[in-house]
Amino acid sequence: MVKAALFVVLLAAAPAGARGAYAPATGLALQPVARDLDRPLALCSPPGDPRLFITEQPGRIRIVEGGKLLAAPFLDIRSRVRSGGEQGLLSVAFHPDYAKNGFFYVDYTDVNGDTRIERYHVSSDPDRADPNSAVLLLHIDQPYANHNGGLVLFGLDRMLYVGMGDGGSGGDPHGNGQNLGSRLGKLLRLDVDHGDPYVVPADNPFARRAGAAPEIWAYGLRNPWRYSFDAPSGLLYIADVGQNKWEEIDAVPARSAGLNFGWNRMEGAHDFKGRGPVAGLTRPIEEYGHDEGCSITGGFVYRGRALPALVGCYVFADYCSGWVRSLRYANGRVSDRREWLHAGPVSSFGVDSSGELYVVTLDGNVGRLVASR
Repeated sequence: MVKAALFVVLLAAAPAGARGAYAPATGLALQPVARDLDRPLALCSPPGDPRLFITEQPGRIRIVEGGKLLAAPFLDIRSRVRSGGEQGLLSVAFHPDYAKNGFFYVDYTDVNGDTRIERYHVSSDPDRADPNSAVLLLHIDQPYANHNGGLVLFGLDRMLYVGMGDGGSGGDPHGNGQNLGSRLGKLLRLDVDHGDPYVVPADNPFARRAGAAPEIWAYGLRNPWRYSFDAPSGLLYIADVGQNKWEEIDAVPARSAGLNFGWNRMEGAHDFKGRGPVAGLTRPIEEYGHDEGCSITGGFVYRGRALPALVGCYVFADYCSGWVRSLRYANGRVSDRREWLHAGPVSSFGVDSSGELYVVTLDGNVGRLVASR
């Protein structure tokens, strides 16, 4: 078992600053959970399951159980995965009824560089998946090696959401973000309970529009690497990675269909290369410039019990600068901006079945957010 040493340096306390300013804050630290992982990118737990499942970029899913990293992987599909840069095994999502049906879903880059969303099944051993149980849901051609998106996540409505980047290069040269005929630059929504392997939900906004990809739920996204749903507020938070100047956070009602987040006409709340806004764009609730970081890593609204002061705050990070921040969003306004600690190259956040929050760093570490002593 890993000892509960703290591996971060906390910042000095300060009063809250003006709009856009993040006040240095004390009170949080990271307690090590696992080390020496192979480029970990995501963490989650099946509903009601105390185990932690950690996705490694080269193509394995590892289990932490009872504070110990198990030697044997839960799933190993390294032979099917192209790994490096923004490609690899990018996330896993467990079905809400996983305890009964044993289904889980992965998003990975195949050996040809394209996105595959697949369903797998656990084996008779609860710590091992059946690697031969793969069922393909989506195969999406990727024109470039970056901006693959990468998150699969079940929403508050039990639908499976898939985050897709704009296809890569720079500036969205193919205009995928605003093209409803492309699945790139979108948030997709699939019903995996009423089809094999899925059906398009009847209330998807473009399900009946000629020429549109029927799986689209929202569009105008550059690279929604990580997003999350918050049940008490009913909000969907999307952290969309920016181009050269602005990183953005969007927060919208989870049931709002067909929203356009602006890319590539807008970067954050700003005009992008003279393309200018169009009517009906959904603006970010928060943004920061590249003087503060270069690549946002979205997180979660904290709803655990161990950190009462953080309840209701959205926690996020910047991959390049390494800071971990939080904000509170309510009634259309952002408040209580805090910068808590520096954790290194944060690739993802994760939540366990008890609602506690974890920080995943690409250099191989996973830590749990705890109160500092």
